[in-house]
Amino acid sequence: MGAKKNFVLDTNVVLHDYKCLENFQENDIYLPIAMLEELDKFKKGSDQLNYNAREFIRELDRITSDKLPSEGASLGEGKGKLFVITDEQYDPKVAAAFTERIPDHRILSCTCLVSNTHPGMKTILVTKDVNLRMKARALGISVEDYSTDKVVNIDIFQNEPVVYDNIDADLIDQLFSSREGIDTSAFDFSSQLSPNDCFILKSIRNSALARYNPFADKIKRVEKGNNYGIQPRNSEQSFAFEMLNDPNIKLVGITGKAGTGKTLIALASALKQISTYKQILLARPIISLANKDIGFLPGTEKEKISPYMQPLFDNLNVIKSQFSSNSSEVRQIDELQKSNRLVIEALAFIRGRSLSETFCIVDEAQNLTPNEIKTIVTRAGEGTKMVFTGDIQQIDSPYLDMQSNGLAYMVEHMKGHQLFAHVNLLKGERSELAELAANLL
Repeated sequence: MGAKKNFVLDTNVVLHDYKCLENFQENDIYLPIAMLEELDKFKKGSDQLNYNAREFIRELDRITSDKLPSEGASLGEGKGKLFVITDEQYDPKVAAAFTERIPDHRILSCTCLVSNTHPGMKTILVTKDVNLRMKARALGISVEDYSTDKVVNIDIFQNEPVVYDNIDADLIDQLFSSREGIDTSAFDFSSQLSPNDCFILKSIRNSALARYNPFADKIKRVEKGNNYGIQPRNSEQSFAFEMLNDPNIKLVGITGKAGTGKTLIALASALKQISTYKQILLARPIISLANKDIGFLPGTEKEKISPYMQPLFDNLNVIKSQFSSNSSEVRQIDELQKSNRLVIEALAFIRGRSLSETFCIVDEAQNLTPNEIKTIVTRAGEGTKMVFTGDIQQIDSPYLDMQSNGLAYMVEHMKGHQLFAHVNLLKGERSELAELAANLL
């Protein structure tokens, strides 16, 4: 246990994780009054940010019910105290640099006040705002990102499929002849296998795509099948189809750069299995531009979100283009949409719902926080499969990065569980130009 510290929280930390007060051990926490004023603006609404704001305010009310927060309210046994700073004296150092008293600058001033009041203790501002961190460093203020839910190892999002060389050729022949697979004990792998690991087996005369099936404790060959007109173009896509088509796997994460086919193959797999599920639900978070939400846009609810959902419709049209316009497959897709068995909508609209017997695909999941991912997964009822797709290098949220986004968090924490599988797609298949741009620009 190190020396006790003081932490000053920015608003975005609370909106990111409403349970953040539990994660500062024995250290004291200070909430600037400017932060609470900002938080008040987020109370109303149905988005995750609004939910987080309300939950934090309720928790704050519980903690301070019998103690004035200006005097310090205990956060529990073994933890520090919680203070609310109402002193609005604008620090001269901050005033000299930033004359405009916006909430960010008031929070910087508050951090200076706490530091000056407790010269013997280190005071640290915690914020997920990169620009505010730069301002704090420019003034010599200690500042950190909120790192409690940050992913340590992101190498798994760049790694190519594992290749096991020098495999007995007869074993690979047996894989091709056995639908059930071969006992894991027949192989001598150089590393320990995790549930649903996918890899390439090579011998001196043949090779095979394979997967460890934890439900049967066998090594199973991965076949390159057809999913509603879409065929895998590389080994990673074959692995993804294997995970998506396995009814025993209830949660799948598919990552990869733009153009690797993440959403397309997820949708194709869902359509192939439509007889198993009552509904296919495609959703994606709405990342507003210029600080405006869909409430500023004209039209009905569906008309407002339509531009945000267009990429999902584009993938659906790609699948329909594999067939003639009057084919049974195209007619089935149209009928699924008319009967609401195939639904495309904004992610915010599934809050509070219980999704039973649903194949749920969440696109652009890298723009979700860890808590948002948890909220969505806990919507899963009996017979539901959930698929999260995204590229952790293309994050639009200003307060998330490659290590703190919900998709990376889910992959790291769920890996090793037999109900979960993760496939990383490396090769772009959209076009030669798209692949070049993804690699070089």
